[in-house]
Amino acid sequence: MAFSFSISAILLLVLLSFSVTGQQPSYKGPIVFNFGDSNSDTGGLVAGLGYTINPPYGRTFFRRSTGRMSDGRLIIDFLCQSLNTSLLAPYLDSLSGSKFTNGANFAIVGSSIFPKRIPFSLSIQVMQFLHFKATAGSKDLIDDEGFRKALYMIDIGQNDLAQLFSKNLSFTQITEKIPPITTEIKKAVKTIYDQGGRNFWIHNTGPLGCLPQKLSSVQQRDMDTYGCLSTYNAAAKLFNVGLRHTCDEMRFELKDVKVVYVDVYAIKYDLIANYTKYGFTSPLMACCGNGGPPYNYNMRLTCGYPGSQVCEDGSQLISWDGIHYTEAANTIVASKILSTDYSIPPIPFDFFVRS
Repeated sequence: MAFSFSISAILLLVLLSFSVTGQQPSYKGPIVFNFGDSNSDTGGLVAGLGYTINPPYGRTFFRRSTGRMSDGRLIIDFLCQSLNTSLLAPYLDSLSGSKFTNGANFAIVGSSIFPKRIPFSLSIQVMQFLHFKATAGSKDLIDDEGFRKALYMIDIGQNDLAQLFSKNLSFTQITEKIPPITTEIKKAVKTIYDQGGRNFWIHNTGPLGCLPQKLSSVQQRDMDTYGCLSTYNAAAKLFNVGLRHTCDEMRFELKDVKVVYVDVYAIKYDLIANYTKYGFTSPLMACCGNGGPPYNYNMRLTCGYPGSQVCEDGSQLISWDGIHYTEAANTIVASKILSTDYSIPPIPFDFFVRS
């Protein structure tokens, strides 16, 4: 009798502890949070600002426009699929049906690091994460352990470089403005770190000077061997050197942190330089746009708007709309990221989410 009473008392105490603390068994699958721009926005612009992204966006995989700036899946989609987890839902999409137990995507088309207080700069995305963390914790969606074990991905900076070039600054002036940009990425990581985050996966920026949009609009022609704008790519490489140094600093300064720096620039530039090896044609021409060869980009008739045209087979081209990649190109980029050959240190992507 005394024994059965003890068991009952223990069960009662367990039940009471759940009711008082609100703690439920936590989600044990991979948890990913992403911060970035259109390269990893899975529908945030549409959900957050009500913008319309028309077909043929999304035609390849989803068979409809999902707000992704591609004909199909993005790099982040392939990375999530490699973990056998759901594709990341945009944080601002209340109608996605997601309970956000596997994380959330804060990336928004057009996002930059500076200015810091405009929708949806990196600092605003981090503030949104802080709100999400406080709310998710109170609703038992993700517990403290989940936030600690989660992987925090950052892929941003391309728009900052593009904005600097649009201001007609000298190359020296542009390079002087790069260090504050990488410093802001460090501040974002530090904020998340102070909230318990320990695992960070940071992509550098791609070859800006190889985008059909830039090639079609820039008057000064300083081409490299493969037809890309040398000055634009030189700025991107300087940004990446600074970002790599920043990642090294964070590994040294922050205790128990893992920071993986991924050289996406090298992957994308190789794709363009050796396009025939990967089965592509016309590496600097957009599939969807206006104007025909060599770039098929017209800023007045961009993809999805009346007057634009789309190629029959997007799998033969690297660029989808002059700025973003096709699903076919994203597939290759993602596979190379997963290889760890371009990661410093060479930690597997799934290392952070193994239970």
